[in-house]
Amino acid sequence: MLLRLIAAGTRMPRWVNEGYEEYAVRLNADYRLELKEIALGQRSGSNAQPAVAKEGERMLAALPPHAYIVALQVTGQSMTSEQLARFLATRAAEGRAVAFLIGGPDGIAPELDARAQTRWSLSALTLPHGMARLMAAEALYRAVTIIKGHPYHRAG
Repeated sequence: MLLRLIAAGTRMPRWVNEGYEEYAVRLNADYRLELKEIALGQRSGSNAQPAVAKEGERMLAALPPHAYIVALQVTGQSMTSEQLARFLATRAAEGRAVAFLIGGPDGIAPELDARAQTRWSLSALTLPHGMARLMAAEALYRAVTIIKGHPYHRAG
């Protein structure tokens, strides 16, 4: 199953890239984690809408065909690791790739957010985009280990 993380921003600190890669490498069999970085739209003045719209177009183009779309939003639904594992198992049973969208500094394009079937909140905190990328990768890895019965997750 393909888990594609579509993230606005292409210049992440080394620790973000190394951390993300650590989890992506671990997910290389039944569940594959793939990153598609989207260049930020050009911002000028106080009107960010054109930049957000351009980022939305780029994210739309990066979606796998027939993907289940998950927008990462502060106001989205929080999930436990077990709930995320059940969510992924359901998508796998449907045979669908899942695209996780992390917007730029001004969020996800409204048109793309409207297409999302789920809105997921990693935290009630607003997170830097690199941190959100890394946290999403770890959460997805943890959920897959739960599905596979691997001892990485030691809850309870």
